[in-house]
Amino acid sequence: MKLLRVGPQGAERPVVLGQDGTAFDLSGRTPDIDGAFLAALDPAELARAVAAGELPETDLAGERIGAPVVRPGKVVGIGLNYRDHAEEAGAAIPAEPVVFLKPSNTVVGPYDEVLIPRGGEKTDYEVELAIVIGRTARYLESEAEAAAVIAGYATVNDVTERAFQFERGGQWDKGKSAETFTPLGPWLVTPDEVGDPQRLGLRLWVNGELRQDGSTAAMIFPVYEVVRYLSQFMVLEPGDVIVTGTPAGVTLGRPGTPFLRPNDLVELEVDGLGRQRQVLGKA
Repeated sequence: MKLLRVGPQGAERPVVLGQDGTAFDLSGRTPDIDGAFLAALDPAELARAVAAGELPETDLAGERIGAPVVRPGKVVGIGLNYRDHAEEAGAAIPAEPVVFLKPSNTVVGPYDEVLIPRGGEKTDYEVELAIVIGRTARYLESEAEAAAVIAGYATVNDVTERAFQFERGGQWDKGKSAETFTPLGPWLVTPDEVGDPQRLGLRLWVNGELRQDGSTAAMIFPVYEVVRYLSQFMVLEPGDVIVTGTPAGVTLGRPGTPFLRPNDLVELEVDGLGRQRQVLGKA
């Protein structure tokens, strides 16, 4: 199933898409796509309700698309999770996942404006696969257990201000935490529809130029291992979002290529998870 939230920022309503793309309003079942809804989500039952005509159709024409999950409890990032990206960044291949946190208020819709922060000089893009957690997870013992706590997947742009990340004390969180730095969506797609999360292509364009073209097959630490690993250090809760790393092609690894500037157009997609489009602005 594809789940999304539509409407003005802060007043989105939940929607599910049928197999033919018809939109159905979920407001009668849940006030929002939040942790409580995801913890109880049964994709098969929801598909049955759609097929049985139990949900009212809704017109999405002209509607803003928000992030497919209401403000998450936390956003957890995995850095240097593609060998080619680690190499272009001049970093050693990590022996264990590199973990950082992003504030939940960085999450915006897939077509919302991305703001270059005040003092930002090296704002960069990163197309990534996002994992959305659907069950509380602590101390998972196997990748099978990890797979069972995933509610779905989404496209995400892990926007990063490199000057803050590397030149202001070497703390990654500084470079990842500006407002609008986590465009998410357009959909949350349930695992039954995604299939193998290690067989998804990722692509990103800047002003029409293809910059990133990779596959989740190249992850150093695959999806289920990332979830299992994180559960050893923190409790993962329904609605939490994990951004899993980016392939090569970021501006940082392209000498002579300018970093993002106001009015630049960034477009990105992950196979089966939808396409994003952002115009850069200034905070």
